[in-house]
Formats: sequence, C-alpha cells, structure tokens
Amino acid sequence: MAKKAEKSLTFDEILAKVRGIAAQTDVSGVGFMAVQINLTGDNGGVFYVEVKDGKTSVEPYEYNDRQCAITMKADNFVKLIDGDLDAVAAFTLGKLKVDGDIGKALEFSKVVKKDK
Repeated sequence: MAKKAEKSLTFDEILAKVRGIAAQTDVSGVGFMAVQINLTGDNGGVFYVEVKDGKTSVEPYEYNDRQCAITMKADNFVKLIDGDLDAVAAFTLGKLKVDGDIGKALEFSKVVKKDK
C-alpha cells in the first residue's frame, strides 16, 4: 500500500495546532519556560511558547529573553508535535538544533507533543 502524501501545513496552521495542544496540556508542574521556535524551509516562521504562572502563551513573535531557541524544518516540527519524531532522536540526527538551555528544550518537547 502506498503511503498517502502528506499536505504541508502553513505557518498559521502550525501555530494554531501548537496553540491547541498547549491549551490541552497540564502545565501546573512546569516552572517558567520561554522557548523560541525557528521554523525553516517551506512554511517557516518564528514563534514562541511561554509557560508562566501555570498558563501557556503561544505567539508569532521573537522572544528576546528566551531560555533557548529551537531551530528545525517546519515539516519535522509537525512530526515532532504529532509524536512521529522523537526530540532526542531529532537532535542526535541534526534535525533539531538548540541554542541555549537544552533542558528547557526537552521540557518544551513534552509540553507540545500530542499524546498518541
């Protein structure tokens, strides 16, 4: 059986998807976190995810006081949040780059990953 070609999500669709996942994620045990996401390739863009006082914000802006920045191709990021790409494997394979606190990057991957 041939695998169905996946439609790439636009940047706005990716942002909406992250917002939806973040809204459903319990962040009560997560301390302050400020992570900027740099998506490259088709449908790339920049946004940030902030967890503060038990609430998650996802905004399409750069975050100058971030704890880390994660850079990856937009299609790989979608696989990451869909649970089809492991964050550690992506980092090891060079599909995900972290500038800053790698611990916050791992914490971030747990906050925005959909449970399968």
